[in-house]
Amino acid sequence: MRLLLASPARRTLLAASRAAHPHEACGLLFGTREGASLEVASASVAANVAAEPRRRFEVDPAHLVAAQRAARHGGPAILGVWHSHPDGPARPSRADRAGVTDPDWVWIIVAPPVIAAFLPDPETQDGFRPLPLGAGGV
Repeated sequence: MRLLLASPARRTLLAASRAAHPHEACGLLFGTREGASLEVASASVAANVAAEPRRRFEVDPAHLVAAQRAARHGGPAILGVWHSHPDGPARPSRADRAGVTDPDWVWIIVAPPVIAAFLPDPETQDGFRPLPLGAGGV
């Protein structure tokens, strides 16, 4: 499986991550999934409502519900979630592993300028499988 990240989504992730520093930025990923092909066309930026936003992220539930409602009514499909690691590497943390609620969602972690993609995978030692990341779309 490979993930393609459109340029506008890439720019959103990097800009929001830098703007939120030293807090974690977060949001949702939208696009298409066809078999082993995933393409993130856009990304939203949500309020991080975690109690410790410097070390954790929690997408504002109202943002998530609005995106789910829009998807049910013909809006873009939610492919997953993204967040930043302002002072750490772009790889899943213990807190990230504990936060997986949908095993089919793609996770993107941003540690500017690095962007990395993962799929939850309980069969692996760290609970995530890296996804090759390529440029897609415009």
